[in-house]
Amino acid sequence: MKNGIEIRWHGRGGQGAKTAALLLADVAFKTGANVQGFPEYGPERMGAPITAYNRISRDVIRVHSNIYTPDLVVVVDETLLESVDVTAGLKENGALIVNTAKTVEEIRPHLKGYKGNVYTVDGRKISVEALGKYFPNSPMLAAAVAVSGVMDWDSFIHEMRASYMHKFAKKPEVIDGNMKALSMTYDALKDALKGQRKLMETA
Repeated sequence: MKNGIEIRWHGRGGQGAKTAALLLADVAFKTGANVQGFPEYGPERMGAPITAYNRISRDVIRVHSNIYTPDLVVVVDETLLESVDVTAGLKENGALIVNTAKTVEEIRPHLKGYKGNVYTVDGRKISVEALGKYFPNSPMLAAAVAVSGVMDWDSFIHEMRASYMHKFAKKPEVIDGNMKALSMTYDALKDALKGQRKLMETA
Protein backbone atom coordinates (compact mmCIF):
# COMPACT_ATOMS: atom_id res chain seq x y z
CA MET A 1 0.00 0.00 0.00
CA LYS A 2 1.56 3.28 -1.12
CA ASN A 3 1.63 6.37 1.13
CA GLY A 4 0.53 4.41 4.17
CA ILE A 5 1.24 1.48 6.46
CA GLU A 6 -0.44 -1.75 7.46
CA ILE A 7 -0.38 -2.99 11.05
CA ARG A 8 -1.25 -6.41 12.47
CA TRP A 9 -2.00 -6.90 16.17
CA HIS A 10 -1.68 -10.21 18.03
CA GLY A 11 -3.17 -10.60 21.50
CA ARG A 12 -5.51 -12.66 23.60
CA GLY A 13 -9.18 -12.06 24.26
CA GLY A 14 -9.65 -9.53 27.04
CA GLN A 15 -6.25 -7.83 26.69
CA GLY A 16 -7.48 -4.96 24.53
CA ALA A 17 -5.70 -5.63 21.23
CA LYS A 18 -8.92 -5.14 19.26
CA THR A 19 -9.71 -2.00 21.25
CA ALA A 20 -6.23 -0.61 20.62
CA ALA A 21 -6.58 -1.18 16.85
CA LEU A 22 -9.96 0.54 16.76
CA LEU A 23 -8.71 3.41 18.92
CA LEU A 24 -5.67 3.89 16.68
CA ALA A 25 -7.98 4.10 13.65
CA ASP A 26 -10.15 6.65 15.46
CA VAL A 27 -7.33 9.00 16.50
CA ALA A 28 -5.58 8.70 13.12
CA PHE A 29 -8.84 9.62 11.38
CA LYS A 30 -9.14 12.70 13.58
CA THR A 31 -5.69 13.83 12.42
CA GLY A 32 -6.79 13.65 8.78
CA ALA A 33 -5.68 10.17 7.72
CA ASN A 34 -7.68 7.58 5.82
CA VAL A 35 -8.05 4.55 8.09
CA GLN A 36 -9.27 1.03 8.62
CA GLY A 37 -9.40 -0.81 11.93
CA PHE A 38 -10.92 -4.26 12.20
CA PRO A 39 -10.56 -7.58 14.02
CA GLU A 40 -10.30 -11.03 12.50
CA TYR A 41 -13.26 -12.76 14.01
CA GLY A 42 -12.78 -16.14 15.61
CA PRO A 43 -13.52 -17.60 19.04
CA GLU A 44 -14.33 -14.60 21.22
CA ARG A 45 -13.52 -16.33 24.48
CA MET A 46 -11.30 -14.80 27.14
CA GLY A 47 -7.66 -15.72 26.61
CA ALA A 48 -8.07 -17.05 23.07
CA PRO A 49 -5.60 -15.71 20.47
CA ILE A 50 -7.06 -12.83 18.47
CA THR A 51 -5.80 -10.78 15.54
CA ALA A 52 -6.69 -7.21 14.60
CA TYR A 53 -5.57 -4.91 11.81
CA ASN A 54 -5.03 -1.29 10.83
CA ARG A 55 -4.51 0.42 7.52
CA ILE A 56 -3.54 4.08 7.76
CA SER A 57 -2.84 6.10 4.64
CA ARG A 58 -2.63 9.59 3.22
CA ASP A 59 -4.55 8.26 0.21
CA VAL A 60 -7.99 6.71 -0.15
CA ILE A 61 -7.82 3.05 0.91
CA ARG A 62 -9.39 0.80 -1.71
CA VAL A 63 -8.39 -2.62 -0.40
CA HIS A 64 -10.58 -4.40 2.18
CA SER A 65 -8.87 -7.75 2.77
CA ASN A 66 -6.98 -9.00 5.80
CA ILE A 67 -3.36 -7.86 6.00
CA TYR A 68 -0.80 -10.45 4.92
CA THR A 69 2.40 -8.39 4.52
CA PRO A 70 2.28 -5.87 7.38
CA ASP A 71 4.77 -3.07 7.92
CA LEU A 72 4.36 -3.35 11.69
CA VAL A 73 3.32 -6.18 14.00
CA VAL A 74 2.36 -5.52 17.62
CA VAL A 75 2.39 -8.51 20.00
CA VAL A 76 0.38 -7.76 23.13
CA ASP A 77 1.08 -11.14 24.79
CA GLU A 78 4.59 -12.58 24.49
CA THR A 79 3.36 -16.14 25.13
CA LEU A 80 1.96 -16.04 21.59
CA LEU A 81 5.52 -16.14 20.25
CA GLU A 82 5.54 -19.89 20.94
CA SER A 83 2.17 -20.69 19.35
CA VAL A 84 1.60 -18.09 16.60
CA ASP A 85 3.93 -17.15 13.73
CA VAL A 86 3.75 -13.43 14.52
CA THR A 87 6.39 -12.56 11.91
CA ALA A 88 4.51 -14.24 9.03
CA GLY A 89 4.64 -11.88 6.06
CA LEU A 90 6.25 -9.09 8.10
CA LYS A 91 8.36 -6.91 5.85
CA GLU A 92 12.11 -6.95 6.52
CA ASN A 93 12.12 -3.14 6.44
CA GLY A 94 9.22 -3.12 8.87
CA ALA A 95 9.21 -3.57 12.64
CA LEU A 96 7.95 -5.77 15.45
CA ILE A 97 6.93 -4.61 18.93
CA VAL A 98 6.61 -7.16 21.74
CA ASN A 99 5.06 -6.56 25.15
CA THR A 100 7.67 -8.14 27.41
CA ALA A 101 10.11 -7.45 30.22
CA LYS A 102 12.80 -9.24 28.21
CA THR A 103 15.40 -7.55 26.02
CA VAL A 104 15.38 -7.58 22.23
CA GLU A 105 18.31 -10.01 22.32
CA GLU A 106 16.30 -12.42 24.48
CA ILE A 107 13.29 -12.21 22.16
CA ARG A 108 15.01 -12.61 18.78
CA PRO A 109 15.56 -16.41 19.05
CA HIS A 110 11.76 -16.80 19.11
CA LEU A 111 11.15 -14.81 15.90
CA LYS A 112 11.85 -17.47 13.25
CA GLY A 113 14.88 -15.64 11.88
CA TYR A 114 13.21 -12.24 11.40
CA LYS A 115 15.96 -9.69 10.70
CA GLY A 116 14.02 -6.42 10.85
CA ASN A 117 13.77 -3.92 13.70
CA VAL A 118 12.45 -5.30 16.98
CA TYR A 119 11.35 -3.26 19.99
CA THR A 120 10.30 -4.41 23.45
CA VAL A 121 7.97 -2.61 25.84
CA ASP A 122 7.22 -3.72 29.39
CA GLY A 123 3.52 -3.00 29.19
CA ARG A 124 2.82 -4.75 32.48
CA LYS A 125 5.27 -2.62 34.44
CA ILE A 126 4.08 0.59 32.79
CA SER A 127 0.35 -0.04 33.19
CA VAL A 128 0.64 -1.23 36.80
CA GLU A 129 2.68 1.84 37.72
CA ALA A 130 0.40 4.24 35.85
CA LEU A 131 -3.00 2.63 36.40
CA GLY A 132 -2.55 0.25 39.32
CA LYS A 133 -3.75 -2.64 37.14
CA TYR A 134 -2.55 -4.56 34.11
CA PHE A 135 -4.10 -3.01 31.00
CA PRO A 136 -1.56 -3.44 28.19
CA ASN A 137 -3.53 -1.77 25.41
CA SER A 138 -2.54 1.84 26.27
CA PRO A 139 1.23 1.14 26.38
CA MET A 140 1.10 -0.94 23.19
CA LEU A 141 -0.99 1.68 21.39
CA ALA A 142 1.58 4.33 22.33
CA ALA A 143 4.39 2.06 21.16
CA ALA A 144 2.67 1.50 17.80
CA VAL A 145 2.36 5.25 17.23
CA ALA A 146 5.93 5.97 18.34
CA VAL A 147 7.48 3.30 16.10
CA SER A 148 5.23 3.82 13.08
CA GLY A 149 5.13 7.61 13.02
CA VAL A 150 1.55 7.47 11.71
CA MET A 151 0.91 10.82 13.36
CA ASP A 152 2.70 13.57 15.21
CA TRP A 153 3.18 12.57 18.84
CA ASP A 154 1.72 15.83 20.22
CA SER A 155 -1.37 15.40 18.03
CA PHE A 156 -1.72 11.82 19.26
CA ILE A 157 -1.55 12.91 22.90
CA HIS A 158 -4.09 15.67 22.29
CA GLU A 159 -6.56 13.31 20.62
CA MET A 160 -6.06 10.57 23.21
CA ARG A 161 -6.74 12.97 26.07
CA ALA A 162 -9.94 14.08 24.35
CA SER A 163 -10.96 10.45 23.83
CA TYR A 164 -10.26 9.48 27.42
CA MET A 165 -12.09 12.57 28.73
CA HIS A 166 -15.14 11.57 26.73
CA LYS A 167 -15.00 7.91 27.78
CA PHE A 168 -14.02 8.42 31.44
CA ALA A 169 -15.63 11.81 32.17
CA LYS A 170 -16.44 10.82 35.74
CA LYS A 171 -13.13 9.05 36.41
CA PRO A 172 -10.34 11.64 36.21
CA GLU A 173 -7.90 9.22 37.82
CA VAL A 174 -8.37 6.83 34.88
CA ILE A 175 -7.72 9.65 32.42
CA ASP A 176 -4.55 10.66 34.23
CA GLY A 177 -3.39 7.05 34.54
CA ASN A 178 -3.82 6.33 30.85
CA MET A 179 -2.07 9.55 29.83
CA LYS A 180 0.81 8.65 32.14
CA ALA A 181 1.02 5.19 30.54
CA LEU A 182 1.27 6.75 27.07
CA SER A 183 4.05 9.12 28.14
CA MET A 184 5.97 6.41 30.01
CA THR A 185 5.91 4.19 26.93
CA TYR A 186 7.23 6.97 24.70
CA ASP A 187 10.02 7.71 27.18
CA ALA A 188 10.91 4.00 27.37
CA LEU A 189 11.28 3.81 23.58
CA LYS A 190 13.09 7.10 22.93
CA ASP A 191 16.61 5.70 23.07
CA ALA A 192 15.78 2.69 20.89
CA LEU A 193 14.16 4.95 18.28
CA LYS A 194 17.07 7.38 17.98
CA GLY A 195 18.37 7.39 14.43
CA GLN A 196 15.58 5.08 13.22
CA ARG A 197 13.31 6.19 10.40
CA LYS A 198 9.63 6.01 11.21
CA LEU A 199 7.72 3.48 9.11
CA MET A 200 5.41 6.17 7.75
CA GLU A 201 8.45 8.05 6.41
CA THR A 202 9.40 5.08 4.23
CA ALA A 203 5.86 4.39 2.99
